[in-house]
Amino acid sequence: THIIGVIMPQVNSTPIGNMIKGMLSVLSDNGYQLLLADTQNDPARELEYLSVFGEKQVDGIILMGTIFSPAHRKALKHLELPLVVIGQKLAGRHCVYFDDYHSVYATTRLLIGKGCRRIGFLSAFHADEAAGRDRYLGFSDALKKHGLVEWQRCYEIADFSIESGYQKVQDLLKKHGPLDGLVCATDAIATGAMQYLKEAGIAVPGDILVTGHGDTELSRVTTPTLTTVRYEYQESGALAARMLLEQLGKEGSTVEEMMLGYKVVE
Repeated sequence: THIIGVIMPQVNSTPIGNMIKGMLSVLSDNGYQLLLADTQNDPARELEYLSVFGEKQVDGIILMGTIFSPAHRKALKHLELPLVVIGQKLAGRHCVYFDDYHSVYATTRLLIGKGCRRIGFLSAFHADEAAGRDRYLGFSDALKKHGLVEWQRCYEIADFSIESGYQKVQDLLKKHGPLDGLVCATDAIATGAMQYLKEAGIAVPGDILVTGHGDTELSRVTTPTLTTVRYEYQESGALAARMLLEQLGKEGSTVEEMMLGYKVVE
């Protein structure tokens, strides 16, 4: 078909848009088109699209993974098409993923180094091993390393939206009292949190320091601008596309797992 199916959690996302740019930069030059499937962060829809694409509607699949349930693993086991996972590490599969653990460990240490001792975390769902579990573990382990174990439970689960960040920071403050540091799993969550803090008269950075994750446009238009984590999303998309082309070009290619680094943008 000369079509590659891309299963993604949401279309209105800067990181995902940059990943797709990277894919296009490689696949277009090799005569392939992309067929995009937006799951709207619904794991059940991921399974539906895997089934549809698996019926030979496309030549290969790039899956921007969110969670891998037993149903996902079963579907992938029976999938006969070449596949690359992007954004998550999945043993036994070609994948390109990011250092989610150390990136949040670094932003948490940054706040501690600036004197923060009452630090909270707005997390993504922990079923999402990369954006949820690994980022929370980075936060938790940084606190433990610096003798702040009592704050490991100072977190709330948010979805990937400004609205959720706005609400969940209120829940965090009600449960744990005033904070002097706040680490957020995404820039959108951080932006919502900052909006509430401003309305509540809590000054950023005077009263509380806030970090995000993703280096999206939001991080540059907030007041003040947001300390965040930059990943090379476009590069990850290009690498995933090259991995897929290698699978299409030969049978039995060796499984490749590639972790990309990060940069803290202060």
